[in-house]
Amino acid sequence: MQEQHPFPFLREILLFLSLAGILIPLIQRLRINQVLGFLAVGALFGPFGLGRMAVDHAWLAWFTFPNNEDVAMLAELGVLFLMFMIGLELSAARLWAMRRWVFGAGSAQVVLCALLLGGAVWLLLGQSMEASLVLGLVLSLSSTAVVMQLLSERHTTGTPLGQAAFAVLMLQDLAVVPILILIGALGGGSGANDNVAMIALLAMAKAALAIALIYLIGGRVIHPLFRAFARQRQPDVFMALILLSTFGIAGLSAMAGLSMALGALIAGLLLAETEFKHEVELMVEPFKGLLMGLFFMTVGMGMDPLQILHAPLWLACAVAVLVLLKAIVIAPVMRLGGLSWGRAVEGALLLGQGGEFAFIVIGYAISSKLLEPGLGGRVMLAVGLSLFLTPLLARIGKGIGERAESQAREQETQQAQGELEDARGRVVIAGFGRVGQQLAKLLASQGIPYVAFENDAKLVSELHAKGVPVYFGNASRPELLRRVHADEAPAIVLTMDHPSSALQAVRGIRREFPHAQLFARSRDEKHARALKLAGASVVVPETLEASLQLSAFVLESMGLDERLVDSIVDRERDQFAQTLTAPGSAV
Repeated sequence: MQEQHPFPFLREILLFLSLAGILIPLIQRLRINQVLGFLAVGALFGPFGLGRMAVDHAWLAWFTFPNNEDVAMLAELGVLFLMFMIGLELSAARLWAMRRWVFGAGSAQVVLCALLLGGAVWLLLGQSMEASLVLGLVLSLSSTAVVMQLLSERHTTGTPLGQAAFAVLMLQDLAVVPILILIGALGGGSGANDNVAMIALLAMAKAALAIALIYLIGGRVIHPLFRAFARQRQPDVFMALILLSTFGIAGLSAMAGLSMALGALIAGLLLAETEFKHEVELMVEPFKGLLMGLFFMTVGMGMDPLQILHAPLWLACAVAVLVLLKAIVIAPVMRLGGLSWGRAVEGALLLGQGGEFAFIVIGYAISSKLLEPGLGGRVMLAVGLSLFLTPLLARIGKGIGERAESQAREQETQQAQGELEDARGRVVIAGFGRVGQQLAKLLASQGIPYVAFENDAKLVSELHAKGVPVYFGNASRPELLRRVHADEAPAIVLTMDHPSSALQAVRGIRREFPHAQLFARSRDEKHARALKLAGASVVVPETLEASLQLSAFVLESMGLDERLVDSIVDRERDQFAQTLTAPGSAV
């Protein structure tokens, strides 16, 4: 009888830490996606890789994982902590802030993809209704870890596409809860004649009960527990509370007949709603990459590369159908959400892969007898291959998005040029901030046509989409002014905030259009004199006009006649205008 080691799995733990310690820095140096790196290393050193050769070469057993049983405990820990960290990133406030994308686009994507993919499994593979439902739902999910890392590497998480992708992924993460409960309900059915709709309804009822349990435990136990012990500000106590919450709620979920992974997700969701969320994130952050690596490496160990040789056509078709069907759904959903067609297609290819939850959910479906182990293994391998293809798909999608956006910009430019050619006889406004917009409002109210230029691209895009005749550009450029026939404009008005930009524009305009009526706004009296000397016809200083208006109100409040006040203000304005042209007034 073989003697049991006093520390089980010590070799496996040391080997994993060694691989992770060498792998993480190497992956970062080579700019390889971290998730794909862990998957590849798991497949290489797992029981279907070099571990397969350990039977003939005993020394390889020290550097590989020869069988899945040796890493089953590590895999379970990886699943629990991955689910906990995903739950921690979700919060009611975050979901509500992006509710249109999360619950609108996200729900539509999951439901439509599940119907298409589930229907394909039922029609093409001849699977049962229950198996088709499970596979349709799980394959509708994408990889949060891979997609968010790709967006982070590109620095595009804050773009409209990045926000849309993140919102859809948030809904997918939430969808794991009812999917896991549904598998438990379907796996507990009495036979093939069970009513699937009733089982699904029961599963949703259990999901509602589980959510109620979250708030019950959170309000009565976890929150007060953290509040009582976190005051000591001891890191070891805080970490103990995090582990207690994760494993405690996971254990309660198992006792209730649900999965431990669901319990870990609930623990993360629970802590995300407390004031300790950010402190928990800081405590978990140093272990986040390691724990994710643990999960994805164990997933890679379950992938058998030889199956690619046994069924290459089946796997190629499975991956192609998966990506194609998801893209067909996601692109229109994102287009309806407000993205351009180019960016919508880019988002569809970015989210076209299977997700890491597939490895968790399919594992539970196999153990619940809902899926055959052979089919489950092939589907997981197809999902793994789709993950490896994601960087390539994302690069193709980026090219499509940028090309479509470039063509749209060219069309907008051509359209804008055509509009500018028709801008004869309009007042030209240079600078469309608060002063320029107020002037435009007054001109429009009197039916006087105008055309405006502004350097703020975002502001121009927003206003031009509303039909305002404002265009991106610098009014000091002569070729731009010629395009709007500034020589025929009844007036050119400079309202820029920056003094040097206004001075440069006045000089350029006066040089090209010596007879133009040029009105300029100045910051103060000194700036006004500089603009007048540069060639401005009329200069209006902000400080002077503000002080004159204020003085007028004060004089009227003192009982002076309104006509007398107007004459006093006009006289002061005329005296200032004379100083602008008086000899020796140069700055």
